[in-house]
Amino acid sequence: MGSTWLVRADSGGRLAPEFKSRAIVAIGWIEAGNTLDLVTREDFSQRMADAYPEDSKPKQRSAAGQVFRFVREVQVGDRVVTYDSARRIYLVGRIASAARYDATLFEGEFPTYRQIEWLHEVARDDLTVKAKNSLGSTLTLFKVSAEIYREFEALMGGAQPQQASEEDEGLEEEDLLQDLQARSLEFIKDRVSKLDWEQMQDLTAGLLRAMGYKTRVSPSGPDRGKDIVASPDGFGFEQPRIIVEVKHRRGQMGTQEVRGFLAVIRHPGDKGLYVSTGGFSREAYYEAERANNPITLMDLDDLVEAILEHYEAMDLETRVLLPLKRVYWPA
Repeated sequence: MGSTWLVRADSGGRLAPEFKSRAIVAIGWIEAGNTLDLVTREDFSQRMADAYPEDSKPKQRSAAGQVFRFVREVQVGDRVVTYDSARRIYLVGRIASAARYDATLFEGEFPTYRQIEWLHEVARDDLTVKAKNSLGSTLTLFKVSAEIYREFEALMGGAQPQQASEEDEGLEEEDLLQDLQARSLEFIKDRVSKLDWEQMQDLTAGLLRAMGYKTRVSPSGPDRGKDIVASPDGFGFEQPRIIVEVKHRRGQMGTQEVRGFLAVIRHPGDKGLYVSTGGFSREAYYEAERANNPITLMDLDDLVEAILEHYEAMDLETRVLLPLKRVYWPA
């Protein structure tokens, strides 16, 4: 049966009508030039590194992998799908040629192409939510699973679209949203974990400022347990005054570390915030609960949750440490 590939027709599927009329699919990466003489994945990786030195290593590897697949892995006779977003239609066809190169194609923007025998069109609205989700990758080229292609085959054969109830569609969309949120949260935590200690201290101070406090950040060096002092006036004269300790390491903080932090919270009205990206032991939480002064232990999950809640109020200096993009989802 061969494989099925989705080849994206540029952003928003703008080239889909051209793909159809010219009976082709094409990919870009014009700076890489003619890659038809390259053989191994390593060859493609080196070409991308040379052509796009300003890109990150992961981005170079992703580009190399997609071009390698288009030139070397895709076979004549394989099935191909591309999406025309203006008509909300998937074009379905068959690969009819080996990879070719034309530096003038699409004004040179998409020079590497394959001839296609277009066979059918399938409306996106006729697909299940699961299929729509699987076809939503932003990659230029990726493999479509056999299960999803069977949906295309059934619809091309005249089968009636599976009419899912609004409740079922809502549940599938909710599952997808929760998966997206969970992945996003982990990516944000990964980014926070890569900050160095000073950046983590500045991020925590920025969070407190977004919550309405003014902060004093201790300079590098011995700080006697006070990394940040937050208060309404910025001097620590007005209550509440929050003494903050920031630990940015993999290991958990235990009882001894919490006791050491409590020792610097001397004034009756002071409160403590202990931030540890490595988390805390169960005994540490118990020690904090029995302290005379109120103290909050904040692990990485708590920190990121608070950042997301107050991100819109953060100043530019803090946002630079952790740049985030807003993603909209149908209500």
